[in-house]
Amino acid sequence: MSIVRAADAPRFELGGTKFAVYSGPSHGSQEICAWRLTVPAGTQSMPHTIDRDEVFMVLSGGIHLAPGGEVLGPGDAAVVPAGEKIELGNPLDEPAEVYVALRAGVTAHRMDGTLVGTPPWAA
Repeated sequence: MSIVRAADAPRFELGGTKFAVYSGPSHGSQEICAWRLTVPAGTQSMPHTIDRDEVFMVLSGGIHLAPGGEVLGPGDAAVVPAGEKIELGNPLDEPAEVYVALRAGVTAHRMDGTLVGTPPWAA
């Protein structure tokens, strides 16, 4: 069994969004990746795709998965199928907290097809 204490979770940051990693191949699980996102108000990620289904579960605040898309609030969840465009954003005036889970071995691509690879929070 692998236990990750919140205070000891590996941390990454990209574009102001913070990742606290709870599972993945480098963190006790060869099959499932899971992390907690803190998404600052007004943040918008670069558009990208991944080759795995990705589940977003909102704990607080709000996010959308495409500019102008439906805002998901606390208790809401969304499944983004593999290959579908993702452009995570927080259109609200407060940070959002979100759990994300997907199958290990994920590979990301920019919308022009450029390989991004496996992000460090999923490695």
